[in-house]
Amino acid sequence: MLLTKTAVVTGLTHGLSAALGRWRKPFATHDPGKIVSDLAITLALGGDCLADVALVRSEPDVYGKVASDPTISRLISLLAADAPTALKAINDARAEARARAWLLAGEQAPHHAASVEQPLVVDVDATLVTAHSDKEHAKPTSKKGYGFHPLCAFVDHGQEGTGEPLAILLRPGNAGSNKATDHITVLRQAFRQLPGLPNHRPGKRVLARVDGAGYSHDLLNWLTGQRVQYSVGFTLPSDASLLIEKIPDRVWTSAYDADRQPRKGAWVAELTGLLNLTGWPAGMRVIIRKERPHPGAQLTITDVDGHRITAFATNTTRGQLADLELRHRRRARCEDRIRLAKDTGLTNLPLYSFAQNQIWCAIVALACELTAWMQLLALHNESARRWEPKRLRYRLFTIPAVLVRGSRQVRLRYAGHHPWATLLISALTALSILDST
Repeated sequence: MLLTKTAVVTGLTHGLSAALGRWRKPFATHDPGKIVSDLAITLALGGDCLADVALVRSEPDVYGKVASDPTISRLISLLAADAPTALKAINDARAEARARAWLLAGEQAPHHAASVEQPLVVDVDATLVTAHSDKEHAKPTSKKGYGFHPLCAFVDHGQEGTGEPLAILLRPGNAGSNKATDHITVLRQAFRQLPGLPNHRPGKRVLARVDGAGYSHDLLNWLTGQRVQYSVGFTLPSDASLLIEKIPDRVWTSAYDADRQPRKGAWVAELTGLLNLTGWPAGMRVIIRKERPHPGAQLTITDVDGHRITAFATNTTRGQLADLELRHRRRARCEDRIRLAKDTGLTNLPLYSFAQNQIWCAIVALACELTAWMQLLALHNESARRWEPKRLRYRLFTIPAVLVRGSRQVRLRYAGHHPWATLLISALTALSILDST
């Protein structure tokens, strides 16, 4: 009920029905938008294949009529036959629902009070998805596996939430990790999902964070043209050790830990003036971090004087070096977002054709967004705002209930003794209030 109410409140159900109306056959019983919405709810509940929609189908009084497995399979094949158009339709519905969700969230919305100093953060990272059978475009991966190498973009909710996906670009397993064209494609798709930014460049109120895979002239030049802030991993030249030795000790400043407190054994400094940055975008800065490696850690040839060295490039001109380095290091949250996506259907791509699995990835994004929007709108003052899918399923999505009929009404009566029943009722009430606005 939390997920279905969220889909209604954000307008996602209606938006999908309108966007996918062209694929509805005459005299069809089931609406394509409703089918896709049911699949998204199934994945949010822990499903990992089309047949798992049987869980939703078993309760028609709660979820409405749910299509049969053959009907669902035919729709996925129909959408895959014109995948670019179908994906655009789904993405347009997602963008409209996101705008509605963020509007209803008010001050809790990720882009509320976004500024140059506190920008809205978009993180980009790739992951490997193993294929356990021969699927179209499944290829050997760099980790000696076999499958796919999707590239994902997420909007960061900070420490208050779990974030939400903006784009998932499915790629063969042998796709390069630092392919600039793929990064530009996924970021362009991500920017289109941001409310209020479909027709113009995002500007400095948006920060794009990428790991070392984003180290390329093409990507940084494109980001500069979009006028966004960026924080991208930077590969130092072979003579970096000689350049770092030229930095006076007084220039190094203590790095911060996760709580923004000075971290013992870690320092940051700016290396921009010592590097030859010919060909790189104007205004780009290179900031390095050195730290004593953890006990047992193996040093590499790029480490200097017994210290581990990392670097990133940014065009942000304001802020202390330690703050900018901490901001870049928080990009690691994107790895958590990918882990949650894998727990919501991305672990296994169950279909054969590449186009079908592209549709599947769009449904995975919908499932992750429904969960994130539900937490954003209904649980923003609770610790459950940060609960991951497994905990949500264990504590909120599986509370026992019975259908009660009387006075020409159908009600769901939840088990009052359940430890989290009160939290559930509070969340459902919050969504009902938003639905009436």
